[in-house]
Amino acid sequence: MAIKLPAENTFPIIFLLLALFSLSKAELHAHYYDQTCPQLEKIISETVLNASIHDPKVPARILRMFFHDCFIRGCDASILLDSTTSNQAEKDGPPNVSVQSFYVIDEAKAKLELACPGTVSCADILAILARDVVAMSGGPYWKVLKGRKDGKVSKASDTINLPAPTLNVGQLIQSFAKRGLGVKDMVTLSGGHTLGFSHCSSFEARLHNFSSLHHIDPRLNTEFALDLSKKCPKPNNNPNAGQFLDSTASVFDNDYYKQLLAGKGVFSSDQSLVGDYRTRWIVEAFARDQSLFFKEFAVSMLKLGNIRGSDNGEVRLKCRIVN
Repeated sequence: MAIKLPAENTFPIIFLLLALFSLSKAELHAHYYDQTCPQLEKIISETVLNASIHDPKVPARILRMFFHDCFIRGCDASILLDSTTSNQAEKDGPPNVSVQSFYVIDEAKAKLELACPGTVSCADILAILARDVVAMSGGPYWKVLKGRKDGKVSKASDTINLPAPTLNVGQLIQSFAKRGLGVKDMVTLSGGHTLGFSHCSSFEARLHNFSSLHHIDPRLNTEFALDLSKKCPKPNNNPNAGQFLDSTASVFDNDYYKQLLAGKGVFSSDQSLVGDYRTRWIVEAFARDQSLFFKEFAVSMLKLGNIRGSDNGEVRLKCRIVN
């Protein structure tokens, strides 16, 4: 027999249901586009695979782009917006000048606008691309949660909040904590450096006149330091000179952590993870067990992707400009 609610209870129940519905609407979920754009993942994966075949640097660039986007205003694709005459956007801030391959997002967006117009946010495209470049480079695969909206604000001045390659462990922990990410997330996401390359400007201070006691950072492996010094002499007249961040830079693996334990971390911030009791045990665990690193990386990437952007976002028709 059906239970009839008293009339006075009706409005509180309806209010509760509406509140729950609003909450669920705001949450990200893996099947967000199943009905509105079922070919979404296929279009994106084919686009980035083709781009990577022509330019092997694409995977590292996309992964870095996603991290830099989420760390500023949440994962809202604000890093994709172009500067205007009245505003210098994030992509033109000092830490992002070397972020490239925006054309991959443009290509994916153009194809999606033909397949399902006005439906897929640029923020979701970037989140899916970040997962795809990891998986296609030999790393883990995870179901990307979707439903992000694109932000309307992008300021180059905000990029000062990105963690610099010179930070120590305490500063890194504090920076990540502001985004709701813990110590393990910080060490895990740092493992994204297994893909990538750095120009000399980000680490050359470790190689020349490091301190009053040491010409070269003493944490560096001696042979490795000499090799870096040859690639980044002082003065350095080659703006393209630099170093890959691990010895298998085109493959997503746990070699980054092995390099840190051997004193071959390129960034000061990376090498600092070995010298602090709060982080060394995680580095050692990941260096021993690649499957553990992969599992934790997928978890931390989901947490990173959940950093919320603006509540009044939109679905941009073109990723470089607001509607």
